[in-house]
Parts: sequence; structure tokens; C-alpha cells
Amino acid sequence: MTMKIFKYIGMLLVLILWSSSCQDDDISIGEIKAPSNLNVAIDITGADADNPFGDGSGEVTFNAQADDAVSYSYLFNGTLEAAPSGQKVYNFSRTGTFIYDVTVIANGTGGLSTSTTVQVEVLVLYEPPIELVNLLTSAPFRIKSEANGHFGLGPVGGEVFGEFFAAPANDKAGVGMYDDRYIFNADGTFTHIVDNTNDDPTEDPSGTVFGRENLINELNGPGSGTQNGADIENYPYSDYIGSWSITAPGGVVTLNLTGIGFIGYYIGGNHSYELFGYDPQQASNDLVLRSTDGNNEFDWWFLITPGEPGGNDANEPPFENQIWADEFDTDGAPNASNWTYDLGTGQNGWGNNESQTYTDDPSNVIVENGLLKITARAENGGYTSSRLKSQGLFDFTYGRVEVRAKLPSGGGTWPAIWMLGSNFESIGWPNCGEIDIMEHVGNQQNTVFSSLHFPGNSGGDAVTEGTIDGDVSDTFHIYEVVWSPSEISFSIDGQVFHTFTNNAELPFNDDFFLILNVAMGGNFGGTIDPGFTSSTMEIDYVRVYQ
Repeated sequence: MTMKIFKYIGMLLVLILWSSSCQDDDISIGEIKAPSNLNVAIDITGADADNPFGDGSGEVTFNAQADDAVSYSYLFNGTLEAAPSGQKVYNFSRTGTFIYDVTVIANGTGGLSTSTTVQVEVLVLYEPPIELVNLLTSAPFRIKSEANGHFGLGPVGGEVFGEFFAAPANDKAGVGMYDDRYIFNADGTFTHIVDNTNDDPTEDPSGTVFGRENLINELNGPGSGTQNGADIENYPYSDYIGSWSITAPGGVVTLNLTGIGFIGYYIGGNHSYELFGYDPQQASNDLVLRSTDGNNEFDWWFLITPGEPGGNDANEPPFENQIWADEFDTDGAPNASNWTYDLGTGQNGWGNNESQTYTDDPSNVIVENGLLKITARAENGGYTSSRLKSQGLFDFTYGRVEVRAKLPSGGGTWPAIWMLGSNFESIGWPNCGEIDIMEHVGNQQNTVFSSLHFPGNSGGDAVTEGTIDGDVSDTFHIYEVVWSPSEISFSIDGQVFHTFTNNAELPFNDDFFLILNVAMGGNFGGTIDPGFTSSTMEIDYVRVYQ
């Protein structure tokens, strides 16, 4: 009986629809045809007769127009993005002048479309700070939910975080924001994990996100989420992969995400986030992001940070991601990409009344059989040696440095493995700070020292600890420092012998570079044995982890 009722109802609906289709006032979508006369205007920011490829910012605005088009899309680098009005801004990031192919699609009625591919040649002069790249790729980022003012909104172009609203700590718990993780991979891909709590024991890409009403529909998720005012909470969505880049249009450091890529709260727009107030020398790993929504209604603010809540962040140990190393596996002079030299006698014996002259001669410094060898020699009534440094080639803030070395011997020898603040030329020593990973003097053959020099504690007043080890000149040992915002610790072969509490008031929160040398005599090296001829520090490797 029920099936018969459904059958009659179905027949009635068919008759009604047929009758409606015959009415004179029928609503029609019009003729179905593909768009035509597709034209694309290209505006390279800063381009003129003298700068045909732009001002170096890499910013290009595309404007598409076509007859009978109802919307537009752009395809670049494998990513298709909607641009309903026909306008699309790209921020190209590859340093240099390159030609890019961009496909523009005009969408018409009935699913018909017309496309064209245009070429644009763009100059990019900007290179992102290596500190920022290292930070972004160091660990997954998240919204810093435990902080007051981690999410907010204000007027377009406003200068105050969350001028209209700034969320208190954990204010948006349970809406699909705090369990998201944003991974900036070193190969330029961007991975958005929409729920980091459901991947144990097996990976589950499903989750929910948080966004603005209407705009969040651009995601085309499988559900609608829950509306709360103008917010859409727990909108169903899955993990996805896009790309990221850093540009600086108008001199403002900007993080760009491709496709629908977003952080924290979906607002549409251009998917670019200004790093508000970013300073490469900042001690904090937190980043403040600002972006204008797709309605051009508000600027939205986000505070993101690496690491998990209540746990170690990317600047706290353990440091296990190797970011730099020299294994000394090529015979000859040290790798010029890693090392340069201090040469000569230095002012006042390199500040310590030292007796050696530093050279880059192979008799003083050479790589042989997988080892860097720095040799101090008695020559012509004096002494020669060598001092290598990574200044201008490699520096870093926080991490773990591991050096496997065998030390020289003999009264007056003073080998050191150490680091100096990269800003020492501008602010001077000891203001820049100094971290001595290993110091040894032949006049105290059985003792190895580590020291920290900073204002009020420098020279003979440095914070120093020593440890007894009787075979440092006969056997290789691993000398290590673990350096974080909260602590600096020193060890030999994994045994910590010196720990120092770091804080934001000290100079140990900025970039440092590496130094390897063997000095002779001086304030710490002491009296040189009259019978000294030569002795060598051998280094198997230098490795840096973050």
C-alpha cells in the first residue's frame, strides 16, 4: 500500500513539473555557451620603462575579462584558485628574474569554460631572513591558545592587535581551531593538520576547522558546521597540502599560502599574512600574523608559536634536526663555504696578550684524512697558528653544537672551540656575549673548561667551570653545548659538567657564529714551554642541531 501511494505522488509531481515547464513565464538561465573574448591585463608592481620586470617585490596583479563569463579561476604551479571577479594577485618568491606561466579560466553557464595561458616575467630581489626560514621549518606551529590575545580582529590597516576584539586565553576551545597544526616544510610545501589529536595509533586526516560565515563555503567541505553569530564552528574538513613562500611587498615581510591554505580562522582573501612587527633578531619564537578578510571588512590577527602547549617549543631541547655540519671529508684547505679566517697578530695579542700570529698557511691549517688539523708552531723566534670562524657564512640562535676533537698538548697551548655574538662589531665585546664550548691549556693538562662572557662577567670574571679529563690529547672526545632561552649546558661525551641559567636580559638570545683556534700563551694560556715545537688540534666534525 505504501509503495502505491509513493507511486501516485511521483506521477503527480511529474505532471506538475511538466505543466510548469509549459507556462509562458518560465524562468530560464538563458543560452548555454562558452565565454569568449577572454583578455587578461597584467600589472607588475613597480614596472616602468627602467624596470620592466617590476620593483623586485614579485607582486603581480592579473585582471581577467570575458564575454558571457560568470566567474574566473587561475591555475598556477599546479594549484587552481577561484577569483570570482577576475582579479588575482600573485606574490612570486623565487629570487631573480624568471618567466612564469599562469592559466586563466573564464567560467560560463552550464559548466562551459574558456581558458588562456599568459606569461609574465618578474624580478624578485627579496631573500627571506634565514632566521625566519629556520624558525618556520623547525617544528609544527599552532595558535598560541594559552596566551591572552592569540586571536582577534580590528579595522583594515589597523596597527593594534585585535583592536575590536582580542580573545582571552583558551576562549575558542572546542570550535576547531586549537587542534590545528601548520607545518612549513623545507621543500616549500605547507601541510595543514586539521586535528592533531586523532592520529594515534593510525593516521586520520579528518577533523574540523573554524571560519567566517559564507567565506568558509569556499572550502567546499562535506558539511556545514555550527553557526555562532558570524562564526562557523567545527566545519568538517580534512588535512591538505599546499605551498608556502615568504615575500616582502612594500617592504612588509609576508607569509603566502597557496590555494585555500589558511591559519587559525578561515577568512578567504588573498591567503597572505603580514608578519606584523617581525624582527630577525627577536628573542621570541612567537609570530604575529595579520590578514584582511575576503569581504575587506576586518583585519584578522593571529599569534602562532612552535611546539606543543605545556611542552618544549622549538627553541628548547631536545635539538635533533641537523641544520649545519662540516665533516671535513675533503682534503685540502677548509671549505670556504663554511669557514673564513682571522689573520695576523690582532690588537693586543687578540685581546689576551697572546703570542701567536694567525695564518691560513697549510702548515697551520689543513684538512687531511677526514680531519681538520690546526697546528701551532714555533717559528722564527715566535709562534704561528690558525683561527677559523663561520662569521658571515653561518650563524644561528639556540640549538646544540657537537664537536668531536682531540686537543694539542704542551705548556702554553690554548685550544678553544667557541662562539661569539654576531653583532660584536656593532656593539662590541663583551656586550655581544661569548660562549666557550671548550677551552684547554697545556699548563693544566688534565682540565677542560667551559665559560660564558657577558657584561659584568667577562675576562677573568667569566662564569667558568672545569672538569678533569686526563686523556684529552690522546683520545677524541665529544664537546657539546645545548643552548636555549632558559639554559645553557656544557658536556663532554654526554656528561654535563656546567649548567647556566639564561634569560632575556642576557646577550645569549641572538645569533652567534662558530670559532675554532689554537692560541699560544696569553692571559689564560700562560707560560710557553721553551722547548715547544708544535702541537695540533684535530677535529673530526662540527655539527649544529635545532
